Amino acid sequence: MSTNSPTLEKTLGLRGVVLFGLAYMTPIIVLGIFGVIAVASDGASAGAYSLALGAMLFTALSYGLMAKQYPVAGSAYTYVRRALDARAGFVVGWTVLLDYLFLPLVIWLIGGAYLNGQFPDVPMWMWIVGFVVITTALNIIGLQVADKANFALMTFQVLVLIFFVVLALVYLINGSASLFSVTPFVGGSGLSGAAAGAAIAAYSFLGFDAVSTLTEDTKDPEKTIPRAIFLVALIGGLVFVVVSYVVSLVAPGAVFDNADSLAADLAVTIGGAFFGAIFLAGLIIGQFTSGLAAQASAARLMYAMGRDGVLPKGFSVGSLSVSARRCSTSCSAVLSDSARSSSTSPRPRPSSTLVPSLHLPWSTLQWWLSFKHRDSSLSKVRYLIFPIIGAVVDLYLLTQLDGRALTVGAIWLLLGLTYLLVITRGFSRPTPDMNSAAM
Repeated sequence: MSTNSPTLEKTLGLRGVVLFGLAYMTPIIVLGIFGVIAVASDGASAGAYSLALGAMLFTALSYGLMAKQYPVAGSAYTYVRRALDARAGFVVGWTVLLDYLFLPLVIWLIGGAYLNGQFPDVPMWMWIVGFVVITTALNIIGLQVADKANFALMTFQVLVLIFFVVLALVYLINGSASLFSVTPFVGGSGLSGAAAGAAIAAYSFLGFDAVSTLTEDTKDPEKTIPRAIFLVALIGGLVFVVVSYVVSLVAPGAVFDNADSLAADLAVTIGGAFFGAIFLAGLIIGQFTSGLAAQASAARLMYAMGRDGVLPKGFSVGSLSVSARRCSTSCSAVLSDSARSSSTSPRPRPSSTLVPSLHLPWSTLQWWLSFKHRDSSLSKVRYLIFPIIGAVVDLYLLTQLDGRALTVGAIWLLLGLTYLLVITRGFSRPTPDMNSAAM
């Protein structure tokens, strides 16, 4: 890489990167949306998360393989750009930018809604502003500070999950209920119900892919990032499966008075009002750590695209704090209207696009076909069969998006294609690129 190209300081090890990805995934969200998954899967929430885990591991393997070959910031944007085509890379970068811009916004809205529900006298916008200011400040100060804050907050979140599971088991034992059942995996509709729930549960895994945006912040990224990507998906998925299994034993079935607040009600049932308050604090902290990670990822994607020249160069000039501030500004621009229109119990909605995840398996396949590993049987499995399985699964999940998500994604994609036509003068000029190969 050219010495004139902006670079980031390598400060993170495997632990920090894994915690970053888990913070983005927000393990405690399995409780926050348990009722939603249980209804969608007809009581097979553990089965839904098991299917989603199996599917996401294939995509995680594709991310890991590409992260090893292209150890630079930019995630799916960089991988598709290098392995397939610069224009395809732009499309992927543009579509994932929508998620990375709106995910912090949604996270802040949900966290503000939780707090507003408990403290109705405090306007919701004040909680949101607090989230924005603190997360932006931590990201501007530096990733080392954000990493330390993330470690402390993730520890609390994990402790809440552990106590929830332990109290649930004690509640079941005191009620002489069986701790072993296949019902949480099959529900009332068998595989079809679990598959329907898996289409929603898969979006809980958003975060393992964000790990790849930290490539230039990580020591020995060729080894660390692939391992971290797989570990984040695996650890997060196992947490989802175990917790949803235990909660399904406490609240079986798929019919509830209020699916959105089911876990909060269960926290009071198994641990009393005090633990109910601790559980709420865990949810809020989970939203904060997820927002911190999401903003850092968005800033790094904007940094990489700015460095390539497909976004204004200002996003990569000086330091990453420029991108962090602009990411915060971009998200905050629509927060006030969203806050006024959002309910006090927002239900998480699927991501607006799966285009990056769909392209990653194919870019991995293209890299294998074009360059290396043509003769190894093991490599054929890793670079050929796994990517194809991942692409098929991701395509299926894409068809499960609701109409509004598809509409927003289509409009955003159209805007991106229009912008690409402008900066390439109708494809008469090459898509802007770095002056040196990112290898």
